[in-house]
Amino acid sequence: MIWKRAVTLQALNAMGEGNMVGLLDIQFSRISDNDIEATMPVDSRTHQPFGLLHGGASVVLAETLGSVAGYLCTEGEQKVVGLEVNANHIRSVRSGRVRGVCRALHPGGRHQVWQIDIFDEQERLCCSSRLTTAVV
Repeated sequence: MIWKRAVTLQALNAMGEGNMVGLLDIQFSRISDNDIEATMPVDSRTHQPFGLLHGGASVVLAETLGSVAGYLCTEGEQKVVGLEVNANHIRSVRSGRVRGVCRALHPGGRHQVWQIDIFDEQERLCCSSRLTTAVV
């Protein structure tokens, strides 16, 4: 297991109250020994003007997952901050919920690299993102 902090899905979802995570209804749905998952609706909150999932909303889901995963790999007063995020938008989505799956490529002590893949309800890859964080 890569996580250094004990956490529940209920606690993770409570962290989203009163901020962008809650506003977009991002819900943590699974945590395993080596990855973490969350879902996000594809609706008026996350659409771009043409009725498709906004690429920026996908990046919010990706950065949320990577930042929380990064935090779970720290101890004590340590925090993580994003240094760089990129996303390749592969398939459009019009409705339903998307699911992000985050896994560590490098859960280091000073820098971390996270791979976040986002899938539609048919399990098709919609977005592939990478987040680099710094531990502070």
